[in-house]
Amino acid sequence: MRILLANDDGYLAPGLAALFDGLRAHWDVTVIAPEQNASAASNALTLNRPLSVYTASNGFRYVNGTPSDCVHIALTGLLDFRPDLVVSGVNNGANLGDDTIYSGTVAAATEGYLFGIPALAISLVEKGWGHLDTAVAVAVEVVAKLVEDLPQQAQLLNLNVPNRPLNELGGVRVTRLGKRHPSQPVVVQKNPYGDTIYWIGGAGAALDQQAGTDFDAIAQGFASLTPLQLDLTHHAQLQTCAARFETRGGA
Repeated sequence: MRILLANDDGYLAPGLAALFDGLRAHWDVTVIAPEQNASAASNALTLNRPLSVYTASNGFRYVNGTPSDCVHIALTGLLDFRPDLVVSGVNNGANLGDDTIYSGTVAAATEGYLFGIPALAISLVEKGWGHLDTAVAVAVEVVAKLVEDLPQQAQLLNLNVPNRPLNELGGVRVTRLGKRHPSQPVVVQKNPYGDTIYWIGGAGAALDQQAGTDFDAIAQGFASLTPLQLDLTHHAQLQTCAARFETRGGA
C-alpha cells in the first residue's frame, strides 16, 4: 500500500509530520507538500511560472506552489509509481460545510480523486494543534478501513476531528456538509505608507447545523466523515433551464 501525503499548511507543519509518523507505521508513505502555507488556495494550479521541487532534511519533498500543484506534478511525472491512496492533512483548522470550496487541504485530496485515486482530507477543528494525536489516530483508523477493500470507483472523503482526547471522542459519524453564514466583514487597515489595505474576514458561524450535518457531529463530540462529489450540475434546474433558454438552429 503506497500513500501520497500532502497538505496545505506547508511541509514544516506539525500536522503533516504527525500524520506521516502515524501512517508510515503501517504503510509506505511519500510526502510532497507546499513550500509555504497555502490555506484557502482551493484547487488552483500554477500556470504562469515553472515549479521547483526540493527535498528537506527529513526526506519530505516540497514544491513552491499550491497543494493541487503538489499532487498534480506527483501524479503526472514526479513519481515513478501510482499511489494507492492520496491523503491530505492534518489541517490546522476545520474544513466544514462551505469551507470545502476554499480549502487547500480538500483540494490536494481532490486532485488525487480527479486522477481516479481514492483520497482523504483530514482537519483538526480548532487551530493550534491541540490533541493532534487524536486526529492522527482517527485518520489511521479511517485509512485502515478504506484500504481493506478499496472501492472500484475512487472516493473523496473529508474528515474533521474535534480537539479532544481520544478517549473522550464519541466516534466517527458519516455526515453531509452543513452551511455557514456569510463571512465576517472585511478588515480595513492602513499600511506603513498610508495606503488602504484589506484583510478577508473570518469564516461565518454555522447556518445549517441540523442533525446529520458535519457541524452537528462535531458539536456532539464526534469526528465527521463526509463523502464528497464534484458534479456541480444543478440537476433539479435542468428542465426549467432547458424550457427557458434552449433554441433551435436554422431560420
